[in-house]
Amino acid sequence: MFDAKKLLDQFLGSQVPGMSGGMRDKAGQAADLARNNPWKTGAIAAVLLGTKTGRKLAGNVATVGGIAAVAGLGYLAYKNYQSGQAPQTAAQGQPELLPAPADSAFNPQSPQLTNDFALTLIRAMIAAAKADGHIDAAERANIMDKVHAVDLGAEAEAFIANELANPVDIEDLVAAARSEEEKVELYTATRLTIDPDTRAERGYLDLLAGRLGLPDALLDHIDATVSAAKVQA
Repeated sequence: MFDAKKLLDQFLGSQVPGMSGGMRDKAGQAADLARNNPWKTGAIAAVLLGTKTGRKLAGNVATVGGIAAVAGLGYLAYKNYQSGQAPQTAAQGQPELLPAPADSAFNPQSPQLTNDFALTLIRAMIAAAKADGHIDAAERANIMDKVHAVDLGAEAEAFIANELANPVDIEDLVAAARSEEEKVELYTATRLTIDPDTRAERGYLDLLAGRLGLPDALLDHIDATVSAAKVQA
């Protein structure tokens, strides 16, 4: 089995070489790289989406790393939800994205973040990318040509090709999230991948949210936190 945690980092564009300066500088540099040549930056999500969403995603999460971005955003939304703050107020005042604390279940080094669950997060992101129906057979071939340029290895490439070609089983995704923290991370990874600009995307997010059974107020915090975290590209 390939290293799903490493693939998740590559999926989110955190393996971008040659960046310097502060966190905000890195975000801007990564956004430029993702816009100009997304598959060579390792921002596979940008390749899958081919939209401004992918570029914004690649630009921001590169500052802290793929897994840490999902976990950090999930942790921040969960913490703000528990504190009783209003979602938009909390999101607007949030600091630069930082990894979750070491003693938190959201920390990337937590025993809960197994290779299998990292794989689930990747599957969730691919499913989200397909939600609006724009990935047909020709687009899949185009995506795989670009994925091949990243040199992920045959096993990881075969996994992505299979996920792109086959319908998602949302019940499998939901069943893989056993704790509340994992459910938050699953929804966060999905919401990171897409902006719900179409009815199909909004419907997919609503379906996933319903199956996960997360409180509406917590979902509002995740939506607000992710929206605030995406940079303009």
